[in-house]
Amino acid sequence: MGLLDFIFGIKKRQVSQYLDRGAVILDVRTQRERDNGHIENSIHIPLNELNNRVEDIQKLGKPVIACCASGVRSAKAAKFLNLKNIDAINGGGWLDVKKKL
Repeated sequence: MGLLDFIFGIKKRQVSQYLDRGAVILDVRTQRERDNGHIENSIHIPLNELNNRVEDIQKLGKPVIACCASGVRSAKAAKFLNLKNIDAINGGGWLDVKKKL
């Protein structure tokens, strides 16, 4: 097992564990990006709107798997949500998350 397999294997297990706990998928890409494809039933809040809509996420009362195009914005979103006492992880790119469903 190589280093990348180890790292991505952990992420895959973590996403699976969060899904087992009833996590919601939060897509933080722009509307234009989302219009080109998305995960069905995911919640869409672009990263630049997340600060103003954090209460919407808190009201769900569920863990969150954040995703974007590559994992950079979703990492920022997960970190921000954790600071707001919301259990969130970075799922990475939305296509990778979709494969794990």
